[in-house]
Amino acid sequence: MGYFRELPDLEYQSFLSNRLSNSEYIRVKNLFRRNKLRDDLQSVFTLFDKYEIPEGSRPDTIAEELYGSSELDWVVLLTANITNVRDQWPLTNRDLYRYAEKKYGIQHLNSIHHYETKEVRDSAGKLILPAGKVVDDDFSITYYDLLNVNGHNVLTQDYIDATTDAQREDLESQGRKYVFGYIRVTPIVSVSNYNYEVRKNDEKSSIYLLKPGYIQQFLNDMRFNMIYGRSSEYINDNLARTSNTRIIGGE
Repeated sequence: MGYFRELPDLEYQSFLSNRLSNSEYIRVKNLFRRNKLRDDLQSVFTLFDKYEIPEGSRPDTIAEELYGSSELDWVVLLTANITNVRDQWPLTNRDLYRYAEKKYGIQHLNSIHHYETKEVRDSAGKLILPAGKVVDDDFSITYYDLLNVNGHNVLTQDYIDATTDAQREDLESQGRKYVFGYIRVTPIVSVSNYNYEVRKNDEKSSIYLLKPGYIQQFLNDMRFNMIYGRSSEYINDNLARTSNTRIIGGE
């Protein structure tokens, strides 16, 4: 990962047992010097493209494809807001099955993980209940709706597509008889353990990445932010030295 080359250096008091003196320093990368995408840019969608991670792809292969260098894999992770690759990067189908099998046991892969709602609309097409809400297995709803017109069941036959006052008047003017009433339904569907894990994995596959045309500006901004400011620890723009507690406080 080329990210660590972008970090400035830090001279830190030597913790090695074979150091020659208390004043000896070692040069390390300053891991505390972190960079992130500016908050005001995260909502600017013109800077990003939606990207679907192909099966088996890695951050470095995507960086090679989009930015021409596998060493920019850290840009892929940073702009996609991924801080933990192990948990946030999608698994291959094979690895996902192994993960689910280990988590639930092969005998429980198809057991019910939870129940969720199916979409419900009334006879006018108005949304009564959205799909995908997690509910109990005995969940049901009751709503008021047009039941039938001239003996035709509206719920099973697409006889009329609206129930506004104007349309009711229109029905009456045509001499049609209509019936309204309360309808009770149980609009739920079960989701298995394995399907639940598949869904979560699929969600990880859809990310937003910085457009290639902005990559150089992004790198320039990051390198500028990594420069040390003037302070008592400053040595140069890319190197600082910490205080030596062994000298100050003694060993």
